[in-house]
Amino acid sequence: MFQATDYDKLQQIMEESSEKKELLTRLLESQRMQISTISHEIRNPLSLVYSSLQLIEKEHPEVVDFRHWNEMRRDIEYMTHLLEELSSFNNSEKLHLTDTAMTSFLRTLALSFAASLIDTPIEFISRIDPELPVLSIDTVKFRQLLLNLLSNARDALSTPGTSSGHSPTLTFLAEVRQSSLLLTVKDNGCGIAPENLSSVFEPFTTYKQGGTGLGLAIARRVVLAHQGTIQVSSRLGEGTIFTVTLPIQKDPA
Repeated sequence: MFQATDYDKLQQIMEESSEKKELLTRLLESQRMQISTISHEIRNPLSLVYSSLQLIEKEHPEVVDFRHWNEMRRDIEYMTHLLEELSSFNNSEKLHLTDTAMTSFLRTLALSFAASLIDTPIEFISRIDPELPVLSIDTVKFRQLLLNLLSNARDALSTPGTSSGHSPTLTFLAEVRQSSLLLTVKDNGCGIAPENLSSVFEPFTTYKQGGTGLGLAIARRVVLAHQGTIQVSSRLGEGTIFTVTLPIQKDPA
């Protein structure tokens, strides 16, 4: 599996000449096909196993009290989720672009996410500029990356012992700055250790229980495919800030 920095280097090489770009494009496509095939071949029998477990539970409800039964179910659910994330990572650079009114798109997303916080102590602050531009984006993938950032912030605030003595607050900002759309997701949770900051976007890097380590890697590849950038800053005990910047005048590739 390529690391995030490896893709950056490949992009630089591809820009050197059309011949290099064609060759590397073919190699990357071949890798994507292999990953898709492997994921498909694993997902099908895994789905059958999970269906069988559900059937067994329905016909013999007493099995839920068996030792390790719940752990086995959770392991299969995790593997299924991992395969779905791997598929998303594998296809994160393939965009289906549509012209999108960003104010409406982001307000709808913020309202949807806010509903997930109703029964939590987390304060959600959403400030979206009412005059954001129309951008050509892949709405499905872009929604996924933003919900991933927001969900990570929510999880950071929901972890016991991360309140840092203040009320948990999650902030989502969207504004235009210097011909770019700036999106900010900020929490005042426990923060990320300095030694871990440089690797948060690497595939299979995770610091939370049950995580696949692909969410932020997917987010980064989606942003780069839209010719944007994503950055993170954090302080232990003070929280974390993710910033996504998208060009307004430049069309995504």
